[in-house]
Parts: sequence; C-alpha cells; structure tokens
Amino acid sequence: MKGTQVIENNFPDQEELSFDDFRSIIINDYKIAYESRQASLLGRKEVLTGKAKFGIFGDGKEIAQLAMAKVFKAGDWRSGYYRDQTFMFAAGMLTMPQFFAQLYANTDPDADPASGGRQMNCHFATRTLDEEGDWVDLTASKNSSADISPTGGQMGRLVGLALASKMYRNNKALKDLHKFSLDGNEVAFGTIGNASTSEGIFFEAINAAGVLQIPMAISIWDDAYGISVPAEYQTTKQDISEILKGFQRDEAGEGYEIFKVRGWDYPGLCETYEKAIRICREQHIPVMIHVTEMTQPQGHSTSGSHERYKDKARIDWENEYDCMLQMRKWMIESAVASDEELTELENTAKSYIRDCQKAAWADFNAVMKTELKVAAKLIAETGNESLIANAEALLSSSDLSRKDVIGLVRSAARTLRGERSEAKEKLLNWYKEQHEGNFERYNSKLFTGTAESPSNIVAVAPEYNEGARSVDGREILNACFEANFSRDARVVAFGEDVGAIGDVNQGFAGLQAKFGKMRISDTGIREMTIVGQGIGLAMRGLRPIAEIQYLDYLLYALNILSDDLATLSYRTKGRQKAPLIVRTRGHRLEGIWHSGSPMGVIINALRGIHICVPRNMTQAAGMYNTLLRGDEPALVIECLNGYRLKERLPSNVGEFTVQLGKAEILRQGSDITVVSYGSTLRVVQEAAEELDKMGISVEIVDPQTFLPFDLDKLCVESLRRTNKLLIVGEDVPGGSSAFILQQILEVQNGYQYLDGKPRTLTAKAHRAPYGSDGDYFTKPSIDDVIEIIYEMMNDSNPEKFPGLY
Repeated sequence: MKGTQVIENNFPDQEELSFDDFRSIIINDYKIAYESRQASLLGRKEVLTGKAKFGIFGDGKEIAQLAMAKVFKAGDWRSGYYRDQTFMFAAGMLTMPQFFAQLYANTDPDADPASGGRQMNCHFATRTLDEEGDWVDLTASKNSSADISPTGGQMGRLVGLALASKMYRNNKALKDLHKFSLDGNEVAFGTIGNASTSEGIFFEAINAAGVLQIPMAISIWDDAYGISVPAEYQTTKQDISEILKGFQRDEAGEGYEIFKVRGWDYPGLCETYEKAIRICREQHIPVMIHVTEMTQPQGHSTSGSHERYKDKARIDWENEYDCMLQMRKWMIESAVASDEELTELENTAKSYIRDCQKAAWADFNAVMKTELKVAAKLIAETGNESLIANAEALLSSSDLSRKDVIGLVRSAARTLRGERSEAKEKLLNWYKEQHEGNFERYNSKLFTGTAESPSNIVAVAPEYNEGARSVDGREILNACFEANFSRDARVVAFGEDVGAIGDVNQGFAGLQAKFGKMRISDTGIREMTIVGQGIGLAMRGLRPIAEIQYLDYLLYALNILSDDLATLSYRTKGRQKAPLIVRTRGHRLEGIWHSGSPMGVIINALRGIHICVPRNMTQAAGMYNTLLRGDEPALVIECLNGYRLKERLPSNVGEFTVQLGKAEILRQGSDITVVSYGSTLRVVQEAAEELDKMGISVEIVDPQTFLPFDLDKLCVESLRRTNKLLIVGEDVPGGSSAFILQQILEVQNGYQYLDGKPRTLTAKAHRAPYGSDGDYFTKPSIDDVIEIIYEMMNDSNPEKFPGLY
C-alpha cells in the first residue's frame, strides 16, 4: 500500500489518510490493546500473590473495544460491564496507574477517581459532579455511569441515558441546558456479556428501547460461556442475535439495526462500529452489535481456572483465535508492521505496565507505612514492651493494610486499659483522628450531601385561603404535580397507566394533555426498566418521577433500586448522582398483592434513598415539592386508601414543603407514646378517641420519613414524658417496627425512659387475604390498638385498668 489511501468506515472522521497516518493509528491501537492485556495478566498475579483481594479483567475483549472507542464522542455515555478496560483506556477515560490503584483499593479519589477504592477493579465511572456536587459540563466529556457487579443490571439505566437524548432533542424547553446535551446528539453505549443476556432485565430493556426508538447502542461480548456454563444452557439456539431477529427494523422503520461481527476481526469491527453508530446517532434509533468468537484467556475471574470447564478443543481454538494474536497476524500480513517492530513494542509495553504496577503499589503502601510509623512512635512512648514488639514486627512487613495499623492501636488501647499517661492520651487522640478520616474513606457519601440536598430544604407550611375547599386527596396531588411541571421543564413522569388516564388513582389526570406525551407518558409493564429509565434520565440532568403502580410490585424493581440507585452516590464517593423520585402506593386495601407494606425489606435494601411514608396526600405533596427542589433519590409511598378522603386544598400547593426527617406530634398525651405511619395513623387516631373516654391519654407521633428518621428526636422526647412505647405498623412482625424500635431505644437512647416492655402491633406474618374481614383479621384494627394499649396500662396499673378478658 503506497501513497494516499481512502479508508472507508474503519476510521471515523478521517475521510483520507496517508498510509503512514493509517499505520500509526493501527500500531497505537495495538499498543493500547497489548498494554491492556498485560495489565490483565499482571493484575491476576497481584491477586494470586495476595496484594489485591480479587480480580476480574477484560482480556479477550480488547479488539472490539478499540473499535467501539473510535466512535465514542464527547457527550456520549457508557453503561457497561466489568470487561471494558480496553475501551476505557482507548477512549481516554482511564489511565494505567488508575487501573492498578483500583485493583489495590486505594482510597485516594485522585488515584482511583471512579470510586475512591470502594469498587472492585474494572468497575468504571467518570466524574459527573465537581467537588461541591454540582454538575460538570457533560457535553465536553466522555461519560461513564458507575458500573455495578450484578449481571445485566446496567441495562435499566442504559435505557434512560439514551431516552434523555430523545427528550433533549424533542423538548424545546430544554434547549438551554447546555451542560447536559447538544440537541440530543449523544449516543448511550451499553455492553453486556452474552450469558447475561439471559437476565430478565436485558429483555425488558431491549424491548423498551425498541418501543421508545432511542439512540442506544448495545454491544454483546460473546465468548460462549457464562463463568463455567456454556451457551447451550444460556440461550435458545446458542445465539442471542439469532433469536432477536424479530427486533430487526422493518419497512415501517421500527425496531433495531442488528449487526454481527467476529471479535478477532479488527478491520471488520472498525467497519461495523462506524456503520452502526452512524445510524444510531443520525437516525436516533437503537442498534445492537453482537460480537462473536471472543475468548476469555484467564477465565471468568481470579476465583478459578477456565481449564476446569473448557475442553482441549475449545482451549486450542481460543489460543489460535485470541484477538491479540489475530490482530498481530493481520498487521504483519498487511505490511502495517513487522514482527520485529511489534516485538519491540510488546517488550516496551511490558516494562511500562510493570512500572505502573510498582508505582501504584508503592503509592498505596506509602500512606500505610506513614500511618504505621506514627502509630509505632506513639506506642514506643508508652514504654510497654509487648506493644513495642508488636509494632516493630508490623514495621518489618512488606505488605501493609490500614486494618493492620488500626488493629494494632485498638489492641494497644485494650492492653493499656486502666492506665493514665500522657503517652496513652496522645495515642488515643491520634486514633480518634484516624477514626474520622477512615469514616470519610470508607463510610461517607451514602447521600451526595450537596448544598441542594433535600435535607437542607426548610419546611414551608401549607397556606389556606378563607373558605378553602375540601377536595379528594388525589386532587391535591394533581394540583401539586401540575404546579411543578409548569415550574420546571426538566420534570417528567412515566409508568404504567400514568399517561392517558393519569394513573390509576388520577394523580396525573389531564396533565398529559397539557404537557405532552414526552413529559407524561405510559410505559409497558416492566418495573425494573421503569426504575432504570428514571436513573438514566436523572443522571443526565432531568427530574424524573418513575411510578410503580403498587408497592407490592416494587419488589420486581428492588434489585435495580438497591444495587444501582441506592449505591450510586456511595460507590462513586459523591461524584455521580441520580435525583430520581420513585412514586408508588401501598398499605391497606384488598388482597395479597394490593395491601402490601414490606417496609422492613425496603428500609434495609434501600439505604442511600430517602424513604417517605406520608399519612395523607397533603403531606405527600409537600414531600414532592421538597424532593423536586433537591438532588437526591427518594421513594414516596402514598396511602392507597387515601385518594378519595377529603383534605383542604392549600393555596400554595406547589410551593409548600415538608422537611425530610421531621417527625410530627399529631396528638398530645401523657400515658403512652404511639409511633405509627401511613394508613395505620388514622386507625391509631380513631382508637385514641375511645381510649380517652377510658381514661387513657395517648400521644401520637408520625415520623413521616424512615430515611432519615426523626432527626429532632421527638419520639424520645415523647417517651421521656409517657414512659411507655407502642409501635403500630402494617409490616410483618420484626419489619419496620424493629427499625423504629432500634432508632428510638438505641439511637435516641429511649431505653432509659421505659417503665415497661416496649410493644409492637403489626400485621400478621402473612399477607392480607381478600375482603374487609381479611383486612380486619390481618392488619392492625382499631380494636387491636385499643386492646394492646389497654393491656399495657393494665400491666402498670391493674387496679385502675382491670383485665378485659
């Protein structure tokens, strides 16, 4: 090949290249891929020698990722899979020192900007927020949403990331949001392993993207296995693109463009990706690239060898069709490079990777050694010979962890118990300083905690005009949503039956006609993707409200909520956020799947999401007003039997706010404190009226939110006055009631004010059967509340309150 060559498809944005330029690009690609392969090989060794805890790498996937990186532009998004290290290198979103820093769990965010040491290696993320938690210009950077380990979990948010481009392109009111989009030209790239396409979320997301017709490009890395399980057990016909042929675009133009290409064919991969992404970007439709004949030379992870489950014929084939060897062979045959040139490049690359690894390990160890030297010096000042010997032994260790250093000091504190000395005091003061630093390293940023956090939004009381109308609770929500959609063009809502009929309880009634189908829309029945769609939209600067029709059905999306949304701020150490509001309704109604209140499950699974349990629709509206002005995720659970109960309509229905973590005393009393939430509050309030006639004064506290819980400690202040505590809720025994007890008795130190056993009144251990009688005999009733409170009073004063039965 001589002179000027026209290179079509393989190298986007380069219509004409000289052969020298063409050659230089290819050699640089090979260099990136070869360095990535060496990083994988060396990373595995570091795990097996004990320097790193676990390793999972992208070897065998290098060449396809080079091709994908060529068409990934500033403003684009990745929602990926933990095999994508070569793509990250090639796209300039990851450096080799950062790769090894993450492998060693370096807690310095500058060393591991993806997670500050919180994520396993090859779980990538870019910073979408600055140090203050404000958005950076996402159109000027290449963006990666933070990876998660659960296979297929990245597919949900991928839909939202792509849908955001369509919204920015089609909603003129969003044109001024220049930090988030340039006319919706951005493509959302997804990657997934072939075995993970067996997950339900994959099929949900693929179907959703086809329906929505959004610029989503999904790459399937197919190496014919899922850990040890071959494709014959994973996929019908052992070929995911074969069985998805029905998604191929038809004459009407609906569906996907589907491509298939071999993972070792460098020219074919470059051509395929150029063509596929051009269609995706220009025509705004989804594309699928099924990359077959890939290999995984080191097996799934450092947990085991692939030789245990691959036969000799498969291993021989993988050795021959290793993508690195095939690219090298093609380069020599095409006169792009000689064997000698590539050998020299490879030797240089090996040295470079080893140098990066050594430097990363030295940086990681240096901090530990510095901390140990300080601790050892302070221990030496105590004069305790056994402690000094322990410190000296640790000083001679070549592989240190912070656990070793802190464990040494804590052991010293136990040994020195009872002693009083200046040296001991200095040692303990140093430990306390380290404790604060370690909280920042390992425990901080469960919530982003920016200046715009909803926790910083002060309460604004609802206002009522003289003669304010009493309306159905649903009408208050409807007015609240209308006001917020008018105020902020970023607000969107979607879910099953949300659009045309305005949701099953009419909270959005008539709003689609006013604000359009793009902003208030129906979805199919796909709870995981509804939540994932919301995450992706929120990560791109929009303010989504994702509706799950009933609380019982939230369980279908619990994995996405728990694994992705709830951990996002934490796993990026506050450098990504998704202020998604998930709206649902639950508690009392009828039947096993329409009366659920699994609050214990939700509280435990969703740390990192605000959990709101409003008692009526006015309180719910105030919470929405707060959350839509904040920037952290939340779940709002409305009372299913409250939509037609009458409430007064505030004149500031879109402006008043409810402060998160702000409990309320709804009724003052002197004999017993009852803490309840949601629908059971009305039951408790009615019971309190009858108990008052029996000479029992009940104080009722509504926590309003579980996360956060009663920040002003109204519960313990009430308990200080009454000395008796009852928790009433609709969850199963030991569910939300156990959480509330832990908060009041342990966190708020309420145990010291009790003069009797604290009690809980909950639903039965099973779900509520159908019918009014089913509700009565399953959930706490007025009779149940009256009798348990009376029984508690009988225990303390049987003469005044004789037994009922």
